[in-house]
Amino acid sequence: MKKYFGVRGSFRKKVKAVDGVSLNIKRGETLGVVGESGCGKSTLGKTILRLLDPTSGKVIFESRDVTKVKGGALREYWRNAQMVFQDPHTSLDPRMTIASTLLEPIRQFKIDVGDEEEFLVKQMEVVGLGREHLYRYPHELSGGQKQRVAILRAIITRPKFIVLDEPTSSLDVSVQAQILELLKDLQKKFNLTYLFISHDIAVVKYMSNRMAVMYLGKVVELGPADTVFESPQHPYTQFLLAAVPVPDPNITRSRKKMLIQGEPPSPINPPPGCRFHPRCPHAMDICKRSEPPLAMIGNSHCVYCWLYAKK
Repeated sequence: MKKYFGVRGSFRKKVKAVDGVSLNIKRGETLGVVGESGCGKSTLGKTILRLLDPTSGKVIFESRDVTKVKGGALREYWRNAQMVFQDPHTSLDPRMTIASTLLEPIRQFKIDVGDEEEFLVKQMEVVGLGREHLYRYPHELSGGQKQRVAILRAIITRPKFIVLDEPTSSLDVSVQAQILELLKDLQKKFNLTYLFISHDIAVVKYMSNRMAVMYLGKVVELGPADTVFESPQHPYTQFLLAAVPVPDPNITRSRKKMLIQGEPPSPINPPPGCRFHPRCPHAMDICKRSEPPLAMIGNSHCVYCWLYAKK
């Protein structure tokens, strides 16, 4: 998968937001995607859902390439693949009641639900809300309640796959835990498959079966979430984990304190070779010349690094 954006005033320059990412997601699992702001996480999720068209590459959903489908076939894909956006304050139309917001996908996909009000009441109970919330406007709800509505809007058509684009980052910490537990409960209840995007590697580890670490449009480490979290191999993943705060000040962190040097290079003009080499403490000459392969180092654990590709 590649997704490039044009640069205003230039025909040649491109922003390489997603630059050669290959992933597979198994039915019923959660694949977490983590990385710094601007690494391409959200663009990857939107491109998978065809909210953005890929520059090149394919999206295979249930054995079908959905990058070329149009019309009714695309609508059917969108019924089965939905998205929960980062900020519920902007993802909900302020001029529509909650009932109107929830009925919109039902009517768009022509789903027969019988008595619409009773159907909505039952659906609201699934996400911890009630009849009294149906005819309110978004500004009359709290941030957590708005995100519950946004989640319900995504699952109300009973999709199979959902992209969660930092669904808790705009919420208070106390509410974040409730929303994460709700997402886990819904996944079990409806056998949902998640692509969970976040900049918080600890949250990704809690939510995910597998974890992909992205840097400047590339996946630099991919593997089981517990393995990547407990035994990170790529230097960038190690930096991310070193920045995770310890909740108990009486606990001595076993990991060394590490400070990542410099700023991420521009996605318009990424460095040759390994994308991370200008900031990597282990960079070698080959890192500056050639792009490393994604090397397998264990059971479903692979790293985009010459340190392992040479072994």
